[in-house]
Amino acid sequence: MEITLNHTIIPAYDKVKSAEFYTRIFGFKYIGKFSRFIVVRVNKTLCLDFANSDKFDPHHYAFKVTDQDFDTIFERLKMENIKYGSGPYTSENMRMNHDNEGRGIYFRDANGHLLEILTTDYKIEES
Repeated sequence: MEITLNHTIIPAYDKVKSAEFYTRIFGFKYIGKFSRFIVVRVNKTLCLDFANSDKFDPHHYAFKVTDQDFDTIFERLKMENIKYGSGPYTSENMRMNHDNEGRGIYFRDANGHLLEILTTDYKIEES
């Protein structure tokens, strides 16, 4: 059996607004309340569970997308005037990267989490 990530918990100052943001920007499916979480479905195997928290460190979430999805998400970011950038330390330089013969951008959500969309996998040498 292939192991897959089923869900991860994303801390948020406002779990509903955060779930709505990810739904709006990425086109994920808003599922709604489950226990103390607001759930968003990313794909058939992965959900994001948003949980209210007053204090947390920002996380990094990277999403590999198709070229068409990249264009759609990128347009949504520009329509909402969300700053983006070419790298994790340049997330507001308003430039795109073309690493690994693809495209990528970084941007932040309202919680400070660093989000990334990329069209190609990183080239990693496995040992």
